[in-house]
Amino acid sequence: MRILWRPFAFSRRLLKVENCRITESESIPLAWTSLIQKLSRATGIFLLDQRKRFSTMPETETNQRDSELFAPPSDVRGMTKLDRTAFKKTVTIPVLKVRKEIVSKLMRSLKRAALQRPGIKRVIEDPEDEESRLIMLDPYKMFTNDSFEKAELDILRQLNVNPQISKYNLELTYENFKSEEILRAVLPEGQDVTSGFSRVGHIAHLNLRDHQLPFKHLIGQVMIDKNPGITSAVNKINNIDNTYRNFQMEVLSGEENMMTKVRENNYTYEFDFSKVYWNPRLSTEHSRITELLKPGDVLFDVFAGVGPFAIPVAKKNCTVFANDLNPESHKWLLHNCKLNKVDQKVKVFNLDGKDFLQGPVREELMQQLGPLSKERKHSVHIVMNLPAKAIEFLSAFKLLLDGQPCGSELLPIVHCYSFSKDANPAKDVQQRAGAVLGISLEACSSVHLVRNVAPNKEMLCITFQIPAAVLYKNQTPNPGFLDLLQRIMKIHLLNAGGQIKPFQKKKHKLLQSLN
Repeated sequence: MRILWRPFAFSRRLLKVENCRITESESIPLAWTSLIQKLSRATGIFLLDQRKRFSTMPETETNQRDSELFAPPSDVRGMTKLDRTAFKKTVTIPVLKVRKEIVSKLMRSLKRAALQRPGIKRVIEDPEDEESRLIMLDPYKMFTNDSFEKAELDILRQLNVNPQISKYNLELTYENFKSEEILRAVLPEGQDVTSGFSRVGHIAHLNLRDHQLPFKHLIGQVMIDKNPGITSAVNKINNIDNTYRNFQMEVLSGEENMMTKVRENNYTYEFDFSKVYWNPRLSTEHSRITELLKPGDVLFDVFAGVGPFAIPVAKKNCTVFANDLNPESHKWLLHNCKLNKVDQKVKVFNLDGKDFLQGPVREELMQQLGPLSKERKHSVHIVMNLPAKAIEFLSAFKLLLDGQPCGSELLPIVHCYSFSKDANPAKDVQQRAGAVLGISLEACSSVHLVRNVAPNKEMLCITFQIPAAVLYKNQTPNPGFLDLLQRIMKIHLLNAGGQIKPFQKKKHKLLQSLN
């Protein structure tokens, strides 16, 4: 039995043809002419239109895809120790012979017909004629000279190129296969394949599932082989520790050096990845928050990590107070502030989040929102990026400040991150944050979807201004307001002719309490 390519651009399924043999000596045009004649007599197979396309009846169709031609050999299934030599395979590819001096001009016109396969040259030397070259063609589109479109045939005639298609035996090796193809061939059939990872400098950070663990060292080596610049592959072996926001990891392959350097949004960060928290998938979120602040604004970063919020904001000539409980994060935060030349604009702390809010943040807010706050034109932002627990820390804002409340437009803006598995994650986060603060946030907050963390698990950011009723201990109205209220109530009493009606008794009692 031979497996032949079905020439349908959209379906690309493979056609099984029984009792049909093509010898190596046959040229492809003759072979296909002979094949079509045989197919026209075969049970369950019929021809389509004058271009001699053919199909199969539904019962003879298979689910094989075009990737199978370029799939690794089947005998690598179950391999746990990488053997690169086991991936050798020979495939037959249609080729077009052309003069070497017209290759560049011709390739522009044969984009549709040419082989589009990463890692495989589309033009190779002709082993039989040094003045000619062979153009690799797409085996799922090109079978005979009838497979060329009219425009392609026109350019071939103009350049005096014979449209005769020949076949070429192409040897594939480990280097020619993509990482996903290698892992799909190796792992048990039907199992999920890991082809993605988080890149942290020279480190590929994977999160393998249980069925992938027997192949973990092979997976790690494949990731290193197939991704230039990656020299170490690690796997997370426990959940993030909520105290220091790091996790235990196992080196699957490559070097054990976890000291790395990353570039994000034009800023450079250096750190020991095994001891701090870093997530490259938050790059867009770091940029989004940074864009909300204007020069002169103030940022309090409660869980600052190594500085991905603090440093870009400081570069905008904002005043930044950055804190992290993890001593390693604190160390690298200081280092990265100097590295990015913002160390004079960032005040760095190594405190528990609650202590930071009730200490340095409270002291600074008392100044920022004090009697002179009316002259202040800048905003105050508080970022709380600890999704697993940040909402719990909102309780630190309750009755945090003394004195008279400032104007509502000057109240601090909080950006608090959280995870949610709820069917309505935005409402869930609003309700949980509101419950901690003792108010409803559903009408006075916005929720931004940051990313999908896992199936049915979202990471979100809720943004709101802290109400004065939550932030201040004393809610006594100012003297001007009391004086105005007293005069209004006395007028009401005089108009009543000294008679205090039931509705006015409440006002009278309030007036007495104010006096």
